[in-house]
Amino acid sequence: MLTYSVPLNEKKTFIRWFLKNFQLKRREGVWILNYLLSNDDLLEHVHFVDEAHYCPRAIVMSTVDTTSIPFRFYKDNIMTSDAEKAFHDLRLNTSEEIYFQLNFPSIPPDPLYLAVLEENPYVPELFIPEKDRIAAQQLLENSVLAFQEQLLLKQIDEALDAGDKERFFELSNLLQALKHTK
Repeated sequence: MLTYSVPLNEKKTFIRWFLKNFQLKRREGVWILNYLLSNDDLLEHVHFVDEAHYCPRAIVMSTVDTTSIPFRFYKDNIMTSDAEKAFHDLRLNTSEEIYFQLNFPSIPPDPLYLAVLEENPYVPELFIPEKDRIAAQQLLENSVLAFQEQLLLKQIDEALDAGDKERFFELSNLLQALKHTK
């Protein structure tokens, strides 16, 4: 299903960088990542993706400086926060594809992370990540507020030109209220 395979050395470089620069919420995550470094056969089948919970076999881990869940292991329709079960599954099934999602502060994304990040083949086509949905919603709200502000300013100018004090004060109050919603 995947068309591109990230070279092992890039995966290892990324994992080492990640372990050096971030602290995971669960120490078992460090053990799992170190195990990946020591097992090339398994690492060949590791894919770093976003939205890993859609994958048939996945691990999600988060660093202490995020609000994301500490640890999740997904296999078929089962989900657990038991890292030992995940580790046991990794050891027993080294030739099965496994997808990792690492939640860590990555803005802007580090080139080492981008080098290993793959497209998740299991994400539904119409899926929009939560962070993108929130950003789009904020952009839309800001655009609407900016449009409303420009419209009110134009109407205030027209009220001034017409000498309509009552309309001027009404529109000015609306403008002030609009600015307080920003």
